[in-house]
Amino acid sequence: MTEADEHRQGQEGRNATDLTEDFVARLSEQERMLVLLQSELYEHSWQAMLNDLRNRLDGKPFIFKLAHRIQDDITRIEKLQAFEREHNVKLSDYVKPP
Repeated sequence: MTEADEHRQGQEGRNATDLTEDFVARLSEQERMLVLLQSELYEHSWQAMLNDLRNRLDGKPFIFKLAHRIQDDITRIEKLQAFEREHNVKLSDYVKPP
């Protein structure tokens, strides 16, 4: 059994809200900021945000300049996007601006 299978098995019986609240509570400040930016600047589209960052890396026109660590942000976005897809939630409903 893989680690992911064990995680899923341990999560059985928990509702999406509890899982999402637990996930959000463990987000780093960088991940929280990405959720807020995705909501406010990219109309809740992770794909638009990823495309924008990848265009910046490739030297193509881009929409928004994130200050640093673009590759790290892409990795964070993919993690956040996967959680939303797996649990059918929008993290921006749970992450509020400071």
